[in-house]
Amino acid sequence: MKTSKKTRLRPRRVLSATGAAVLLTLPLAACGDDGGGSTGGENDGTRTLTVFAAASLTMTFEELEQEFEDAHDGVDVKLSFGGSSDLVAQLIEGAQADVFASADTATMDTLVAADLAAGDPTEFATNTLMIAVPPGNPAGIATLADLTEKDVDLVLCQPEVPCGSAALKVAEAAGLTLAPVSEEQSVTDVLAKVESGEADAGLVYVTDVTAAGDAVEGVEFPEAAGVVNRYPIVAVDGAPHPDLAQAWIDLVLGDGRAVLAAAGFGAPEAE
Repeated sequence: MKTSKKTRLRPRRVLSATGAAVLLTLPLAACGDDGGGSTGGENDGTRTLTVFAAASLTMTFEELEQEFEDAHDGVDVKLSFGGSSDLVAQLIEGAQADVFASADTATMDTLVAADLAAGDPTEFATNTLMIAVPPGNPAGIATLADLTEKDVDLVLCQPEVPCGSAALKVAEAAGLTLAPVSEEQSVTDVLAKVESGEADAGLVYVTDVTAAGDAVEGVEFPEAAGVVNRYPIVAVDGAPHPDLAQAWIDLVLGDGRAVLAAAGFGAPEAE
């Protein structure tokens, strides 16, 4: 089995002007046989499909990666995970990708407004928030309101990140004010703070708690049902491999649905 290549964003990493320039000047190789441009490193006949995806999709998309490569000889899938807003910023600044999958519609709307979506985005999953706490729940968190206690070290996603936006909406609807000790760039960064014991609690997705296994415990709260994150996916305009981009989207919308459901994702709200 081939060792997969993943690119994950480090906590609080900000793309500098220099970084953007590097992305804009990445060398291009000869065109692939799909009629589109190829990314560098494909002169050996292997084509690379680059997928930018919300951090909460890490485990599911890694599973789909192997299935996709098994079905497409000579294709290498490169998965880049991070906060949806940060990924869109990279695309706007010139980063090259074939597919973008967001953890909310608002962030996808930013990509569409920048004329970087090749067609209409399609919703493929939904997700809701859950409170993640360290094993044993040492702070005794039982409700959403408990997160407002002064002695509770709470970690959230940054407000512009889908999980952070959802946390603020949940708190506002409940009439609560959350005061996190840290705001992170992605939901996986929030989870890492809880797993390491650096935080008493964090607001993440149900799917993240499921994926973490025994590393954290999940605390459900009824207010979560009022804020549902909808996940859309689209091919990026000017994608190096538009045929592979569509094939990946078809996999996510097809066989990928069972993988997503097993991970705790809900079905699209339209269904």
